[in-house]
Amino acid sequence: MIPPLKPGAKLLKVDGPVIETARLILRPWRSGDIAANTAMLSDPDTARYITPDGIAITTENGGWRNAAIISGHWALHGFGMFAVEEKSSRRYVGRVGPWCPPQWPGFEVGWGIDRAYRGKGYAVEAARSSINWVFATFEIDEIIHCIEPANAPSQGVARRLGARRDGEVDLFGKTSDRWVTSRDRWKG
Repeated sequence: MIPPLKPGAKLLKVDGPVIETARLILRPWRSGDIAANTAMLSDPDTARYITPDGIAITTENGGWRNAAIISGHWALHGFGMFAVEEKSSRRYVGRVGPWCPPQWPGFEVGWGIDRAYRGKGYAVEAARSSINWVFATFEIDEIIHCIEPANAPSQGVARRLGARRDGEVDLFGKTSDRWVTSRDRWKG
């Protein structure tokens, strides 16, 4: 439990950009997102593609650590994966956005949507807005998407974004396909 602050005391607050789409809000992380992110990652079919070891995260501490890593990317670099909120319900539906930790094979825009919210086009909608933001913010000519060969749904998202498969990368000892979205071909 976090104790109350003394009068006049201030803590660091990550105040990144907020992007609104027709149905979603992409925003920095809040402590209230931890439980929903943990629930998303407790699903073995989700975890196999987006946790480092492919194993479901089922503990409160494991979920906190995962959210701390993602939100810490914001604190350390000034950008990171957005928490994605559904406008109509105000619920956390996943995380989408830029990701580039040390030794990553490139500047990535990745996505992970909770099983309950898949099939609605949220990954494409959020990724499209994230890519627009990255190209408007950074001097970068290409963005990568690391997708395991068996992850057909994410390959479909990449295709709908206009990305092309461009080789392979090694992530945590597993081979993933490297998909590329190029600035010069981007239709936003």
